[in-house]
Amino acid sequence: MTMLSRFRANRSRMPTETVEVSEKDGLRSLHLGSDTVQSTMRIADPIELVLSYTRAMMGFLLFHPQPRHVAMLGLGGGSLAKFVHHRVPDASVTVVENNPQVIAAARSLFSLPPASERFAVIEGDGADWVRNHPDGCDVLMVDAYDGDAQVGELATEGFYAEAASALQDDGVLVVNLWSSDRSFDLYLRRIERAFDGRVLCLPAERRGNVAIFGFRRAPGPVRWPALRHRATQLAKAVGLEFPDYVERLREMNPHDDKRLII
Repeated sequence: MTMLSRFRANRSRMPTETVEVSEKDGLRSLHLGSDTVQSTMRIADPIELVLSYTRAMMGFLLFHPQPRHVAMLGLGGGSLAKFVHHRVPDASVTVVENNPQVIAAARSLFSLPPASERFAVIEGDGADWVRNHPDGCDVLMVDAYDGDAQVGELATEGFYAEAASALQDDGVLVVNLWSSDRSFDLYLRRIERAFDGRVLCLPAERRGNVAIFGFRRAPGPVRWPALRHRATQLAKAVGLEFPDYVERLREMNPHDDKRLII
C-alpha cells in the first residue's frame, strides 16, 4: 500500500488526528488517524460505490425512490455524495463535515463535484445542522466515524429525535452502524424510540456494517413481490444490487410471508 498524502487535522475532539490517503491495486482510500478505511474510490471509476456498506445505505431508494433533498453527515471521500449526485439527478445534496482537512482531501483526491445549486459541502457541526433544519430534507444519511468509533454526538437519544424532526413527513433516516460495536444495540434502541419502532435493518454484503432505516411515517405494508419488482427496476436505473437487498430484508423479517410491515 502506498501512502499518497497526509493532511494534519485541526479538531477540538482529536487535535492530533491525521487524515491520510493511501493507494493500492487501483483503489484510493481515506483514513482518519488509523488503518481503518473510512472511504474508498476506484480511480478508474470515481462514482462506483466500492464499499458494500455504502451500497446498502442506498437501499433507502426502495422506499423513497424520488428524494428531492438528501442531507449527509460525514463526508469521508465523498462516495455517497458523488453517487447520489450522479445517479439520482433530481435530488440536491447537502453534506455537513466538521473536519476541513477531510473536505480538502475529498476535493483534491476523490473527484468531489464542484459546488452548485444541486451540490453543497458545508464545514460545520452535523448535530447543529440537523437541529436548525426541521423538515429540511427527504433523506438524512449519517456515516460519522472517527478513526476508532461512531462520533458520540451523532448517536445520542436527543440527536435521533432531532433527526426525525429534520425529515419531511415521508422522510427516511439512514445510519451506518458497526454490528461489532458494543453500543450497537443501544444505538439501535435509540433509533427505534425516535421513530416509534418504524425501523428496518439491512446488513451489508460484507459482514460487519448494518444500514439502519428509520421512517418518520410508516410507508405501510409492502408486498414482497411488489418490492422485488421495484428492486429490479431500481437495479436497472441505478446499477446496484437492489434485489439482493430485498432478500436480506426478507431474511431479517421472516414473520410475514406476504408483506413487509414497517
